[in-house]
Amino acid sequence: MHPVTNEYDYLSQMVPHHEDAIIAARQLQRSNRPEMRQLGQSIVTTQTTEVARMKGWLERWYRQSPAPSPSGTTMPDLSGLSGDQLDRTFLQYMIRHHMMAIMMSQQLLIHGEVRHAEVAAFAREVRDDQWAEVRTMRQYLARWFGEQNRPCIPHMPGMTPGPHMSGMPGMTPG
Repeated sequence: MHPVTNEYDYLSQMVPHHEDAIIAARQLQRSNRPEMRQLGQSIVTTQTTEVARMKGWLERWYRQSPAPSPSGTTMPDLSGLSGDQLDRTFLQYMIRHHMMAIMMSQQLLIHGEVRHAEVAAFAREVRDDQWAEVRTMRQYLARWFGEQNRPCIPHMPGMTPGPHMSGMPGMTPG
């Protein structure tokens, strides 16, 4: 992940980042747990729509700029995994993956140059929605695998504690 300094950086990095999540989430169709199959389908549906929206913005506003290209994957190949191994590995890696998207969104909102209000709104939506999914995935890890380790992120300036941030390490509502 490279620092996000402007809207184009954010969109061009977030497209392949989302595509990586979609590929991994599709593997959850093989999960034995209905919660995991639902989580996977939700990620595929939401992020496919978001990729289309971001590609549209890139085409409309940044046609002269290079197209987004993957700079490497943050998700392992899950195709050979099944059962608990599939679910646990997905959860462990997708939490980190989502945390990267949250941090990229926050970088844009706090330190980046945002030229279009729709992109700022989108970055807030990604940050908040993916944080909700992180909380859910952490609950699954604790319930099914006894993993109490919480991903730790430092307090990020400009992140207003509130209901959408409850449970985030270093963040207290109010």
